[in-house]
Amino acid sequence: MSTQRHTIPAQRRQEMLRAVRSSPMHVADLARSFGVSEMTVRRDLDALARDGHVERVRGGAVQTIGEQSFDEIVVVRLDAKNRIGAAAAALVEDGQTVMIDIGTTTLQAARHLHGRRITVVTTSMAVYEELAPDGDIELILPGGVLRRNYRSLVGVLAESTLRQLRADLLFLGTSGVDASLAIWDSTMVEVPIKRAMIDAAADVALLADAAKFQMAGLVHVCDADVVDRIVTDAPLDAPADAVATDAAIAVTVA
Repeated sequence: MSTQRHTIPAQRRQEMLRAVRSSPMHVADLARSFGVSEMTVRRDLDALARDGHVERVRGGAVQTIGEQSFDEIVVVRLDAKNRIGAAAAALVEDGQTVMIDIGTTTLQAARHLHGRRITVVTTSMAVYEELAPDGDIELILPGGVLRRNYRSLVGVLAESTLRQLRADLLFLGTSGVDASLAIWDSTMVEVPIKRAMIDAAADVALLADAAKFQMAGLVHVCDADVVDRIVTDAPLDAPADAVATDAAIAVTVA
């Protein structure tokens, strides 16, 4: 990720903190990702450690301290997420196969799918737990490594399985959406899973509350041209709305 070379130290440290939230990372991996020297990474980590954000672990790796869990995040902006979830679920037709990405907004969409005769493919254990009691819904889990704090399945096994599947619709989550409507994520290990889901889906629906359009991410997931629709809780601002129009993205405001 050579684009990180020109970021100021404070910005780079915040992006580095987001990077290690997914799992412990080695200094060498961070140096390659950010296009800086290992000495620079160590200085950044020392600063983050002094502030109590990270700690060093054996082998030169680092991990975050006090990362928010899925259960803590799920209640944030819950009303908006619930409205978005209901509007997204209304897009689903009986008999369809729906892929559901991880995320607290996509979980709300799953909660509005009960009683539908559909197939759901998901890497979210929260979605699985929500829909498992519903006998009308066929559930497919792609396997992989369990990322416990966010209750998701990641890794090459999950990616490989997803690339053997096809879906009518994908509910895609995000950490942030930039001015060009490009999709970003803060967790490196989740990005290949998102991209595999995008490749497998005939229709990609981004579920994002208005706050996500003011937030950033570390890793680029995709550009606007692969998104077919956006479901959100407030009108897009004028520049973003113009991008959506040019890209023929349907926008639903819940």
